[in-house]
Amino acid sequence: MEAAPFGLESAFILGFHGCDATVAERILAGEPIKPSENSFDWLGSGAYFWERNPRRGLEFAEEQSRRRTGPKITRPAVIGAVIDPGICLDLSTAAGTQLVASAFEVADDLLRQAGGALPENSPDILRRPRDCLVINTLHDIRREKQQSEFDTVRGVFVEGDPVFPGAALRAKTHVQMCVRNLDCIKGFFRVEQRFLK
Repeated sequence: MEAAPFGLESAFILGFHGCDATVAERILAGEPIKPSENSFDWLGSGAYFWERNPRRGLEFAEEQSRRRTGPKITRPAVIGAVIDPGICLDLSTAAGTQLVASAFEVADDLLRQAGGALPENSPDILRRPRDCLVINTLHDIRREKQQSEFDTVRGVFVEGDPVFPGAALRAKTHVQMCVRNLDCIKGFFRVEQRFLK
């Protein structure tokens, strides 16, 4: 196993997945979680969790239930997971962001040679096809070079309205984890209502 400039060595993380209640019950009954493969996912392909933030996981499911596009959530729910980050591409570290910056150069060159261009992230940053493509390119590069693959990707996102007038702090700031290696999920659990208030 690599020594990690990639952060999060062996500590388990509690992650929270916002979804429809029927999906939550199926996962709690033992059905594997389905990784996301959207072209606009913030941290590339994988299963997404809000780190240590069950309320934000539920808010995400509630927001999805009000959207007109994408998978429809009719009964918003959240479930918890115990996650071993394994080899983690931690984008809160200089080592992690340098790797992604290098992957950007490769992705940009490849697309230019093919007569294309990198996609743009949406102006509201809710859809991030450029980020997704670059992070997935990094995974491809490591696989081709037969380097250890990242089990998880972790990022900090500053999002939402200011928490008070003139604040730089934002109401929806969060840490998100994308689990690529589903063996890193050691178990799921039901979240008690008291943690969602």
